[in-house]
Amino acid sequence: MTFWSDKKILITGGAGFFGSQVVRELLQKGVQKDNIAIPRSREIDLRVWKNCVDVIRDSDIVIHLAARVGGIGYNQAYPAQLFYDNAIMGIQMIEAARQENVEKCVVVGTICAYPKFTPVPFKEENLWNGYPEETNAPYGLAKKMLLVQSQAYRQQYGFNSIYLLPVNLYGPGDNFDPASSHVIPALIKKFIDAKRNKKTFVDVWGTGAASREFLYVDDAAHGLVLAAERYNKSEPVNLGSGMEISIRDLVSLIQELTGYTGTIHWDTSKPDGQPKRCLDVSRARDEFGFEAQMQFREGLKRTIAWYEAHREEAGKPHGVGDHC
Repeated sequence: MTFWSDKKILITGGAGFFGSQVVRELLQKGVQKDNIAIPRSREIDLRVWKNCVDVIRDSDIVIHLAARVGGIGYNQAYPAQLFYDNAIMGIQMIEAARQENVEKCVVVGTICAYPKFTPVPFKEENLWNGYPEETNAPYGLAKKMLLVQSQAYRQQYGFNSIYLLPVNLYGPGDNFDPASSHVIPALIKKFIDAKRNKKTFVDVWGTGAASREFLYVDDAAHGLVLAAERYNKSEPVNLGSGMEISIRDLVSLIQELTGYTGTIHWDTSKPDGQPKRCLDVSRARDEFGFEAQMQFREGLKRTIAWYEAHREEAGKPHGVGDHC
């Protein structure tokens, strides 16, 4: 018998980029496919309270991944939707899980919840020491309220809810829709498409001075499942690789791996976003034994190969995403 034996698991966002990998991880753990429920956003709107109650019925474990997400441009265009949709979905799912007396609720937050000028590496105890970076604050704060709710519910109701803070995810199957994609898939698409169309230059937003950390999606799924099995505390936990790279170096690396030989035009009229991002990942290691395994260069190679093989369908409008 294992933690997952005979558990009925609800995964919101389970058909998305991150969620699909979580499902694969659970199947590898021996979870029966029939014991995993995945509500689809086109059929069940989790902004509606009754739908949350209905989908959660008879669940033992709830993993809430569903979110409306995007890159800087998307964040600037739809701040109100990002705030409302993410807050209302999460608040209602946690409350419905409590009312259903589920054994455990795993809530996935976002690195965007950290203050704009958080000291590097980001430690969980710094989460409340300032306001998030302006372009993603509505999204980050909506998800951050789910931490408040999770901790309050544990305090008042003894409800076993945990809160994870994954850094930016990447990997095969990512969102390559230019309207809502994050930096790695956006850059891969730009360089591959420019190479195919023989463009002599590629436009990149910002100055390149900002830094980011990235976590391969398979590693993220493994970390989440470990946390679901082993972690039962109120404190939030970072999920990351502990690796920091500047956007300028990231652009150079993706340019090299895609074989694009043109020039880069930096559009400095566009925002850089948060100045620096790199996590302290020691709590995840100490509490439930998680350490990322994928080397960044190899992960990028696999992501590029996937996009090249799925280029026609990969860049289509993506809609609601499920990772930060």
